Amino acid sequence: MRLNEVTYSEARPVDGYGEGFFRIGGEIFKGAALTSVKGTGPWGGYEDQAALLALAGEADVLFIGTGAEIAHIPAALRTALEDAGIGVEVMNSPAACRTYNVLLSEGRRVALAVLPV
Repeated sequence: MRLNEVTYSEARPVDGYGEGFFRIGGEIFKGAALTSVKGTGPWGGYEDQAALLALAGEADVLFIGTGAEIAHIPAALRTALEDAGIGVEVMNSPAACRTYNVLLSEGRRVALAVLPV
């Protein structure tokens, strides 16, 4: 079996998560987090629509992690993101982190907004 080292662009992978926190690129973020090629920082949740819309042109797909369980996001948020040209995939936060890391390692233009588990 051939092994290849994974290298990431400017975006940082999710290294781990636990109750109330995410470790992204080696840095701990308590509470909800948003990461993309633009950087990583806290996220204000579904009401923080402006931070997500700022990803237009930078990310083709935004993975939204809804916490420990999968849940629907507000319809108005989904519509605003799709109207801005951002594809939206909603899943629980652990699945969103894993999927984001896989596509990030492939060099895809992805972003991640996650609520804590």
